Amino acid sequence: MQAVLRILLFSSIAVTYLFVMAKLLGKKQIAQLDVIDYMLGIAVSSIAAEMATDMSDTPFWHYLVAMTFFFVLNLLIIFLERKGRFIKKFLKGVPLMVIYEGQINYKALKKSKMDINDLISKSREKGYFDLSDIEYAVFENSGALSIMPKGLLKPVVVEDIETVTPKPAKLPCYLVDDGNITYSTLQVIGKNVSWLYQKLNITTKTELKNIILAVYDQERDVIAVSKKK
Repeated sequence: MQAVLRILLFSSIAVTYLFVMAKLLGKKQIAQLDVIDYMLGIAVSSIAAEMATDMSDTPFWHYLVAMTFFFVLNLLIIFLERKGRFIKKFLKGVPLMVIYEGQINYKALKKSKMDINDLISKSREKGYFDLSDIEYAVFENSGALSIMPKGLLKPVVVEDIETVTPKPAKLPCYLVDDGNITYSTLQVIGKNVSWLYQKLNITTKTELKNIILAVYDQERDVIAVSKKK
């Protein structure tokens, strides 16, 4: 019974202390956390959990000192970020423009540690199933993807409304994905590898590996190609 009361007491102290720290550090959504915030959060949470379940004779204030250290460290980082842009870039990085003027920036994509499938997935989460609909895409420090669609695809306001007949929605045909042929898509559109090579104007697998994404437009019978170099 005494052990249970000790756990309840230490857990209450830990939760209260974490709540005070969170209030002092300010509000930030989970999706906005960057690497530094995440690391410090994990460290403090681990110490609090250890404090709540530790049945040894270690004084509880030892844990509070450790949590306070990380709290002060976080405040110091915030202060340094406000004092110098270079320090902020060094600690938290900079946003990466993974799509620029409708073209995939392979260098930035590689630096972000994403592959083309990650980019497509994150774009779908934002409501864009076809990368060709995107003018600019920025991979934020928090890991979120910010998208600016092409001009004709921006949200319509009242003064923009005229007699418009929307085209039926279709899923994009990704024929090449990070240098690999999507054979299932080729089969769906009734084409073969020879046709693909001819359309891409390539003859070797080396040239194919240089293609990060190839999207087929069935209506116009053209392939939009994004290359690594």
